[in-house]
Amino acid sequence: MMAEDITIDVANEFNRWPAGRFRRDGRYSGERFRQEFLVPALRKQGTVTIKMDGAAGYGPSFLEEAFGGLVRKEGFSKNVLSRLQIETSRSNRKKLIREVIQNASPETASN
Repeated sequence: MMAEDITIDVANEFNRWPAGRFRRDGRYSGERFRQEFLVPALRKQGTVTIKMDGAAGYGPSFLEEAFGGLVRKEGFSKNVLSRLQIETSRSNRKKLIREVIQNASPETASN
């Protein structure tokens, strides 16, 4: 499969007001962003650039579910960081995304 670089502009392609962790929290949750935007882009093998400016803001639960969920729920390793480029004017946002990925552990199936 050829590597394809993809850019996702959150405010323009997803929503200017992303909020919530799970789909039950609203239409623009971190879970939906991960499942419908991040995972399909990352499955294509190239670099994925996330443009985060332009949105009203991001709660920690949105960021943890969207990005930490890549490791916890989608089977990506922490090396996924090497393929993610986060474009934001807020350095603390980039740092938080790195931290939630580094701190995530894959969920194990419970019996």
